[in-house]
Amino acid sequence: MNYPSQVRIIDVGPRDGLQNEKQPVPAAVKVELVQRLQEAGLKEIEVTSFVSPKWVPQMADNAEVMAGIERRADVRYSVLTPNLKGFEAAVATRPDEIVVFGAASEAFSQKNINCSIAESIERFAPVVEAALAAGIAVRGAMSCTVGCPYEGDIAPQQVAYLAGLMKGIGVQRVDVADTIGVGTPLAVRRAIEAALTHYDIDHVSGHFHDTYGQALSNTLAAVSMGVWNFQSSVSGLGGCPYAKGAMGNVATEDVVFMLNGMGIDTGIALDKLIDAGQFISEHLGRPNGSRVARAVLAKRTG
Repeated sequence: MNYPSQVRIIDVGPRDGLQNEKQPVPAAVKVELVQRLQEAGLKEIEVTSFVSPKWVPQMADNAEVMAGIERRADVRYSVLTPNLKGFEAAVATRPDEIVVFGAASEAFSQKNINCSIAESIERFAPVVEAALAAGIAVRGAMSCTVGCPYEGDIAPQQVAYLAGLMKGIGVQRVDVADTIGVGTPLAVRRAIEAALTHYDIDHVSGHFHDTYGQALSNTLAAVSMGVWNFQSSVSGLGGCPYAKGAMGNVATEDVVFMLNGMGIDTGIALDKLIDAGQFISEHLGRPNGSRVARAVLAKRTG
């Protein structure tokens, strides 16, 4: 076991968590969520995406949200950019990092963005080049790294192939994402090992969904390999529109509680994080998706 002494969490709740919400979430609420997350100690926040509002209407207020957040010098604000047009709109809002994406599954790539894996990376090459030229960091989200709703199990070689393509166009770090939440610890280890054939441990992160209740186990498997960067979502927000039944991301609160118990520093104040999750849960009119939050909130009221 090679546990890190510190873990850096990227909260993706404002973007990945809210993008599929049917009810419009006002820009002011999104800004408030970002504010609460950074007050809780988050140093990386995925704020919004610059996609066509026709496809993701929830993110149509991207520029307004980016303009509304009270920026801190020690916080990295990232945005998703699917193409050069999206990147050009994003640049005006001064993101610290852009996120491009690709799937380790050919079928998922075709269903999601109507092109092969190789073609998807070719499309992103000019976006990555433009970002790096502008001094903006680039992260690559690798989806379906252990399982796909159309292909089933994904071989580690597919993950290595995608990681290699991303490295080839200049992507600086990659997320190993279990998009539909079917991964179990050994499968996740193999997917991370595949990514490590092209990136070092400091440039690989874990992104796990909790569809089958495996996200914390998978996080622990990754942490035991020395992975110290993870994406999670406050209150477990989010899912995947292309993966039937896919639940939300692992809840940031649950990850922080586990890491605290292991003596691993996250720099995050759990009580403030729980307050942030409860704030957005109440706005959406739904129960808090974090088990840790529910337990703590029950104690507070009890």
